[in-house]
Amino acid sequence: MNDALKAKLAVLPLEPGCYLMKNAAGDVIYVGKAKKLKNRVNQYFVGAHDYKVTKMVSQIEDFEILITRSEKEALVLEINLIKRFRPRFNIMFMDDKSYPYLRLNKSGYPKLSVARLAGNRKKDRHSVYFGPYPDATAARVMMETLNKLFPLRKCKVMPKKVCLYYHLGQCLGPCEHRIEPSVYESWTSDIRRVLKGDGGEMIKKQEALMAKASEELRFEEAAKHHQVIESLRHIIDKQQIEAGSKSDLDIFQYYQANGYLAFQILMVRSGTLLERYSSLNPLYSEPQEVFVSLILQYYENHPLPDEILLPRDTEIADFPQEIFDLVHFPQRGRKYQLLQMAKHNAKKHLEEKFLVVERLEESQQSANQQLSDIIGKEVHTIEVYDNSHTAGVLPVSGMVFYQDGKPDKTQYRHYQLHQGNNDVESMKEVLYRRYFRILKEGRMPADLILVDGGWNQIAAAKEILDLLDFSTPVYGLVKDDRHRTADLMNGQGERVAVDPESPLFFFLVRMQDEVHRFAISYHKNLRQKAQTRSILDEIEGVGPTRKKQLLHHFGSLKQIKNASVEALSEVVPEAVAKEIAKTLANLKEIQD
Repeated sequence: MNDALKAKLAVLPLEPGCYLMKNAAGDVIYVGKAKKLKNRVNQYFVGAHDYKVTKMVSQIEDFEILITRSEKEALVLEINLIKRFRPRFNIMFMDDKSYPYLRLNKSGYPKLSVARLAGNRKKDRHSVYFGPYPDATAARVMMETLNKLFPLRKCKVMPKKVCLYYHLGQCLGPCEHRIEPSVYESWTSDIRRVLKGDGGEMIKKQEALMAKASEELRFEEAAKHHQVIESLRHIIDKQQIEAGSKSDLDIFQYYQANGYLAFQILMVRSGTLLERYSSLNPLYSEPQEVFVSLILQYYENHPLPDEILLPRDTEIADFPQEIFDLVHFPQRGRKYQLLQMAKHNAKKHLEEKFLVVERLEESQQSANQQLSDIIGKEVHTIEVYDNSHTAGVLPVSGMVFYQDGKPDKTQYRHYQLHQGNNDVESMKEVLYRRYFRILKEGRMPADLILVDGGWNQIAAAKEILDLLDFSTPVYGLVKDDRHRTADLMNGQGERVAVDPESPLFFFLVRMQDEVHRFAISYHKNLRQKAQTRSILDEIEGVGPTRKKQLLHHFGSLKQIKNASVEALSEVVPEAVAKEIAKTLANLKEIQD
């Protein structure tokens, strides 16, 4: 850090505002907001950060601040600054397309047209809008269908004489003929109802007219009514209620893991799930701040709906009033289900990113090569270790094995340990058992050992390997202060930065998740067996044979607990059945 930067940091105010980080060329590379500028900006230059923040800070040569009257003003200013400078380290909402709407003017001769809106301010207050539609073709098809049902004016400029539409019966010819205002008012009302999915009464009316025409043998007229009915049903099917509400909704959700944030929007119009937008970006600040920023960026270029649905922990106090008034936090019902669906989609999007990178042969080779370069030798086989226990009870360790970047499940091993909640001693025990056996059997050790932890676990593993005279390198998978995979740590306790967008980063995260899953699964299995053994073995009259018969007959301990005395008596004597029912009834919960 240069002296000029240190001096500026020392005199920062404890006021709200925005800060603009600049590189050596004077380009703005990051924009942020703060309640207290001095505290927030200084955080970037003290303490340890993950690779992403460290990379950004290393490029900062200068910064500017803009003081605001409140944090709310700072939030709005931050959005405008991001939009203006498009900094490389900010997550930006990139979907700037405008969607087509159907526009129906409120006064004069009614006319339907297709219009695009790039923001809420661009709506014409003299017209009413319906949509948006997925594309212009869908909007035009809907407009043409309605124009066939309702002979509205079609021309942009009122002509002096009637045109072809008049002669085809698709316009009443207001250019030459006087049309009673009530006629157009009725049509306008009907069009609004149809576009909002409420055309049931019109269909019933047309069905009655069709039936009457058929009875009177006016089949040509009946066919016209039938065509109108089919057109109305087509429109209403397009507007069908899929979201449990006729309102226009925007649903926002996010999911963050491993230093990445997946952002998801579901757009519901007239009850139909119309569109989905998703993005995935590495995080450079708090997930909640990025989420709020993306929402406000979205409404810079999109019209507001009737309601905005957000997860209940979203900080909206600083939202502009016009957005704040539309926000809801559903806790149950169909709208809550839509929020959960958006969250699920965001999670899947993020997980798929890691899975796709893992499955690509080129990425696997690249990750292996990057790891080999860090270790300083060719790495083909990797063992990854993780420990698990519940308050020191049933401590276990899991080891997963990778060959040339791919998991080899035939080589996976799990260990039941004896060290309680002492992770360091547990690491020593599992490494000793594993590598004493390798030594005894004369097998080749792995090229690399990865432990899920920092220096203490690395030192414990190295101590055992040195004792058994193995030279296998040991590295740790370390996490940042938000418990996210961040870096590697070598055998000297030095952190080795890993680019979060590199194949190696995704490879390390997948290995860490896999060994954690494997260790936890084994621990849960032991816990369940221990529960079954301790409960049934304590019941008088239940020995190994009867316990086996009960589990075979009912399938699980939970089913035994739920069984009646009569059902239990089919397997064991009635007295024993009563004792089983009495003992298990006192248990609050039993897992299958």
